[in-house]
This record gives sequence, C-alpha cells and structure tokens, in this order.
Amino acid sequence: MFDRPESGERAVLVHINLYEGQEDLNELKELARSAGAEVVHVLTGSRKYPDAKYFIGSGKLEELRAVIEETEADLVLFNHVLTPSQERNLEAALEFRVVDRNGLILDIFALRAKSYDGKLQVELAQLNHLSSRLTRGWTHLDRQKGGIGMRGTGETQLEDDRRQVGARIKLVQSRLEKVVKQRHQGRARRKRSETPGLSLVGYTNAGKSTLFNRLTGADIYAADQLFATLDPTLRRFKLPNAAEVVLADTVGFIRHLPHELVAAFKSTLQEATEADLLLHIIDANDEYRAETIAEVNRVLKEIGADTNQQLEVFNKIDLLDDFEPHIDRNDQGLPIRVWVSAKTGAGMGLLLQALAEIFSATKVTRLCHLLPSQGSVRAKLFSVAHIMQEDFTEQGGWDLLVEIDQQYMGVLGDVDVEEII
Repeated sequence: MFDRPESGERAVLVHINLYEGQEDLNELKELARSAGAEVVHVLTGSRKYPDAKYFIGSGKLEELRAVIEETEADLVLFNHVLTPSQERNLEAALEFRVVDRNGLILDIFALRAKSYDGKLQVELAQLNHLSSRLTRGWTHLDRQKGGIGMRGTGETQLEDDRRQVGARIKLVQSRLEKVVKQRHQGRARRKRSETPGLSLVGYTNAGKSTLFNRLTGADIYAADQLFATLDPTLRRFKLPNAAEVVLADTVGFIRHLPHELVAAFKSTLQEATEADLLLHIIDANDEYRAETIAEVNRVLKEIGADTNQQLEVFNKIDLLDDFEPHIDRNDQGLPIRVWVSAKTGAGMGLLLQALAEIFSATKVTRLCHLLPSQGSVRAKLFSVAHIMQEDFTEQGGWDLLVEIDQQYMGVLGDVDVEEII
C-alpha cells in the first residue's frame, strides 16, 4: 500500500452533477481553502447515478489519474459522500489519497477545535466516521503522516484494532456526557437568575462571530472562512431597557452537514435548543440565501430547536448598493427581521431595539392559585419565571404572583390563573 504524503496542500477537486440541489462546487472550493488547501484543478462531469465501485466511471477515473500526474497534486477531494468501499477502491486504483466531503469537513473541525469539549466532539465524530472505513486493510493508516483528512485532535492515534476504537468511542462519549451535564447546570443557573438566553445560528461564514464581537465587545476569532470558529462562547450584555441577556455563539451550519457532526455536537448545539430566542444570521449578499435559510432551519429541526422563536438578522448590508439598515415587523408590530452590517456597525442600534421590544412584549403577569398537589408546578415556575410574590393558602397551597414569558405558559397546565393587567 502507498505512503500518504506529509502535506495535503495541493488538491484536485472532483464534482459530479447527479441531481438538483446537491452540494455546491463553490462551497467545496471554500471548504478546501478553509482546510489550507490550494486548488490546482477541478474535475467535473455528469452521471445519472454514482458508480457502485468508484462513484465515477472508468473513463473519468483515467482522466483523474492523468490530472493527478500533470498537476503533481497531494490529494483528491470529492464533493460527495463516498461509501467506505468506494473510498478504498479509489485509493487502491489511483494509489493516491482520497478524501470525501464529510472527511474534509471533519478535518476542518479538527483544525478549528481548541477547547477540551470541542476536541472531544471532533474526536467522536472522526472515530465514528473512520471506523466504518477501517474494515479490511485499514493497516495502511499506520503510515499516515498528517495532512487534510488525517488531522486529529492530538489525544489519540488510531489503533489497528476495531475493539480498541470502540473502547475509545465509549470513553469519549462518557466524557462528553459530563460536559453535557455541566452545561445543563450552567443553563439552569441562568434560568433561575431570570437571564434570557440568545443563541446565534446561521450558515457558516454569515458573520456570526463578527456580530457576536460587535454586540458583546468580545474578541473571538472571526475570519472570511468556513467554520472560522468552532468552540461555543457565551457573553453577557445589556439591552437598551437595561435588561441583561446571555448571548451564545454556536458552530455554523452548512449544506448537508454530516450527521456524525450533528450527533457529536449536540451538546454544543444544545445552547440553540434551549435558547429563549434564536438570532438567525443571514448573509444578505448571498445569492443563494433562500437555500441557506432552508438548510439552517432543517438542522434546527434535526436538533429540536425548530419551534424556538427566531429573529432573522440580515447581515453584510454594506455589500449591497444603497441599502439602509431597518426593521421589518409582523402584523402585530413585533420585529421579525433586522438589516445590519456587523462589520461597519450599521443598524446595531436597531438590532438592540428589536431585542428589547421582543423580550418586553413576551412577558406577562399572572396570579397563580396552586393546590397542595401542584408542588411540581411551583418548582417549575421558580425555574422559568420571576416570582414577584408568594403567599400560603389555608388549604396548604400557594398563591404566586409571577412574571412569566409566554413561551413557558404551558407549565401551568390546569392551574387556576388570573390575568393581571
């Protein structure tokens, strides 16, 4: 078996048109650039369906072999998800390193992860992805020397035994469970302190980190790259009405985000799931923004955050001609969309105004008459609502005057409630 090169910088991209709505070629180029690769050639073609053995046909395989020799490339990047057998067959036939789209994204995540839990999540995703590709003859990985598709988190070397990989996966999962528990405790503390939680979501490279820095005064890394930041960051800041909120910057989404990553990063994405409001950041200058919006909403549905309230933030209006920042409102007059430029700061005052309006509009005051048997409801109210006053009743129950967000009204169930005007 061939030795893998030490460097993975010169890449040949392979993009085959199979169906409408598949992965975008420009997105593959951005992914390659974000991984540190130099694109030396793009091989395109069309097929009705993938070849079972090589994904591409025999003629295209020979064309690819010639391109590799001519360009002196270091690796081949497919803009498709290859089966384990297709990847092995291609590497055997070409005697060359082949990385599919999921492997490339995983590599970028390995490059970006800095925190302990971020590295754990990347490692889990990589192990799950690679374990299916280590059937028969995965001993060729003994000679891997790094490069795109081969980077890890530094915590482990891939052993040559599937049992050991399975044991490693269990170990990483147990460590991640502790991280999930710690984050859950942190969110519970924020709920008890009545601090609303905001979560930035959106397509990667839409400007989430730049907006995060602009709102909070933080200095997290922001660059014109896909997945420039990976590890979640939380900061507090105040709205114009003096209310304090916690803002979370989460990992960016991408078309057909690998399931391994969605599963591994659920502890990170849980910030979005439990947020009181999602700030959906959208690149206003993106000609395919309708598709990216749909993809973000698809991932939100997958992680169970599709029912959370959203405020759309159309960013990068500085790239549009003669476009002024403004707020779009629904029929009730509530903000649903804000047009801003995080880079220049244009419209940031309007965004803060919209946030203040949303949070003040969703709060209601209620007098709740709880029976002695409804102690569990009382406990839930203390975790999600502001208890303004509590009195004990003669029957052993409670009268609670609460300020509660309308999204939590469901916890009251069949409690006797009076509306306070």
